[in-house]
Amino acid sequence: MSDQTNDRKIEHIRAIEQDPATDRDARYFDRIHLSHRALPELNLADIDTAIDFLGRRLSFPLLISSMTGGDHELVRQINRNLALAAEHCGVALAVGSQRVMFEQPAARESFELRALAPTTVLLANIGAVQLNYGFGVEQAREAVACVGADGLYLHLNPLQEAVQPEGDTDFAGIGDKIGEIQRSLQVPVLLKEVGCGLSPEDIALGYAQGVRYFDVAGSGGTSWSRIEHHRRGDGSDIGLRFQDWGLPTPLALMQAEPWVERATLIASGGLRDGIDMAKSVILGASLCGMAAPFLRPASQSADAVIEEIERLRREFVTAMFLLGMPNVAAMRNNRSLIVEER
Repeated sequence: MSDQTNDRKIEHIRAIEQDPATDRDARYFDRIHLSHRALPELNLADIDTAIDFLGRRLSFPLLISSMTGGDHELVRQINRNLALAAEHCGVALAVGSQRVMFEQPAARESFELRALAPTTVLLANIGAVQLNYGFGVEQAREAVACVGADGLYLHLNPLQEAVQPEGDTDFAGIGDKIGEIQRSLQVPVLLKEVGCGLSPEDIALGYAQGVRYFDVAGSGGTSWSRIEHHRRGDGSDIGLRFQDWGLPTPLALMQAEPWVERATLIASGGLRDGIDMAKSVILGASLCGMAAPFLRPASQSADAVIEEIERLRREFVTAMFLLGMPNVAAMRNNRSLIVEER
């Protein structure tokens, strides 16, 4: 098979490096104002940030979200550094799309991370649309086995596929095929968008198929539409027209409130600090995903990634302290902590 998918991974990284505006930096979370406790009645050192997710203990509710994978030394280096840092800090890690390893067998190495992260949560990842292009249970199981994963992301990216020069755009009937994957795997399926948000209708469709984990992955952060714009080379500006399309992550979480007690919500898309993480948990998220803040550090070293994780941890626990929250469970879906929305 061609190495087009593998080359695309590097093109994506270069587009992000060369165009800072691929991170839309919309700061939608800044519109949410939280209460403040001048008398928190807590010792900062006693605050418990740990959570349980997919049967493993995490030090705080952070997921290093899906970025990359492929047959290239830069990609292998990025994923190695992410895995080492995730294990050291006790946070979750999701790999980028694994479609490439079915086209380029040499790309498998970039996803074989369990030896580097033996105790933390790892998530495999394939595009849901590929279920209409020859992928099925066999490929899903192979993706999970390669990573040694605790769950499988099926990512939904209709906008990216629509503006991508070689995009796969047949999304008809995918819901039933997602259900087949969910029923056939030994690990759970997690549905995720890639930066345009899951609507309540999307969650309802997935829930009806047995899915219980949903990453709303809203707009406000990295725009894959803008990234694909740089790859078109045909003069079209459709990728720019749609670069801010979608549901902002806070709005997606608010709309998902009816599902909070029935399903597990993950917040990603535009989160950039520990305060955004705290606001996401208050809006019902059990886990908070970020990718863009880790790309540059991961290109350097595992220590650089660890430094970024520790920054987020300090910010998150400080927010909990200032809200008077002794643990994550007390804060989750505690919307009384929101004092103003504008």
